[in-house]
Amino acid sequence: MKGFLTSLDRLKPVYDTVYKAVLFICKIFLIGDILITCMAVLGRFVPFIPDPAWTEEVVLTLMTYMAVLSAALAIRKGSHIRMTSFDKYIPKKVLNVLDLIADIAVLALGVVMLIVGWKYAVGIGAKGTYISMPSVSKFWMYFPVPVAGFAMIIFELEAIYRQINKMLGAETAEAGKVKAEPGEKEEKA
Repeated sequence: MKGFLTSLDRLKPVYDTVYKAVLFICKIFLIGDILITCMAVLGRFVPFIPDPAWTEEVVLTLMTYMAVLSAALAIRKGSHIRMTSFDKYIPKKVLNVLDLIADIAVLALGVVMLIVGWKYAVGIGAKGTYISMPSVSKFWMYFPVPVAGFAMIIFELEAIYRQINKMLGAETAEAGKVKAEPGEKEEKA
């Protein structure tokens, strides 16, 4: 088992690349949100700046992408809010098992988001269009849910791997660490 877990350490660069790609997409969507919102607000008060009707729907769609994708990013860092009041009273082994069960439940949620989200995107989403942009399908409004489900599955598989590694005490130098972004401290998982 230890050899298998050590061989999985080689996947860390793949997880790092997916994390950086999703983070980059979130940053681009945030910049787009800010620019479009500024254009819409200025367009209301400055006569020569246009105020297109599509700005509100695009901002809401980009915000949806950012919300669900950033939730997937938080899985990798372990930065979601969690109940830790009783952690100091529970034996370490029991706590590790409970953390593993929680990780498996979140993985199941990611699978549901992927499958059901895709059905909604191609079902309901394909039937409608944005009111202000009739040529754009509402598929793009529902699409962030399966995308986030996929990202959650990827990051949750890594979290489960780290948790199993921690439970077996076979933690290597790289396996238990999540690489920090510039300006952050590297943390033990």
